[in-house]
Amino acid sequence: MREFPLPVALTARLSPVVVLAAAGWALSSSPATPADEHNTSHKTSTSSPSAPSTQAVSKSYDSAPAPCGAITTATIKSLVPGAKTAGKEIKSTDSKLRRTCSWNALKGYDYRWLDISYEVMTSDEAAQKEYKERLAEKSGGGDVPGLGDEGYSVVNLTTEDKQQTREGVVIARVANVLVVTTYNGSDFESKKAPSTSVINTGAIKAAKDAVTALKGSQSQ
Repeated sequence: MREFPLPVALTARLSPVVVLAAAGWALSSSPATPADEHNTSHKTSTSSPSAPSTQAVSKSYDSAPAPCGAITTATIKSLVPGAKTAGKEIKSTDSKLRRTCSWNALKGYDYRWLDISYEVMTSDEAAQKEYKERLAEKSGGGDVPGLGDEGYSVVNLTTEDKQQTREGVVIARVANVLVVTTYNGSDFESKKAPSTSVINTGAIKAAKDAVTALKGSQSQ
């Protein structure tokens, strides 16, 4: 069989991992001004100390689980035929905040790529804000009911040098963690891409595995 070079968009698709910086949270209070008891010629001044904030930061997860063990063997074999089921973890500058694992393989003329990322935010509120921003960037998709606290999927088709590639992205929020799943494919013989249904269904299937693994990591 002839070897077919991968399109530039596929070989360079996975960019270096972005560092997530954890924001600090501080409490502050203003000191009281005591009254001057020794000088009755001046008006006595009093003030009450301001009460410290009692609002707690809602945060369920402190770190990301091992991503390469998050997807079941059956799912990997189904979505990425010929790939090593162990996957390959992408190096991160802070593995507590973000971890990513990738699987890819070319079997015959069919190419498949799957990766998942766990991104730990400073709070549930921060994750909710980031989730909404991601959806605004990837419009045109739809909600995925029952996937974490919130779930969304979108599929897009791109063409480069007459070669089609269809990619699905699923974003799920579980408390203060975003679980991002990316799944794409191409056929280098026909130059066509798998159907929207195949890519979307596969991406959601992997996302469900990843969310289940995250929830299981909390009880360990």
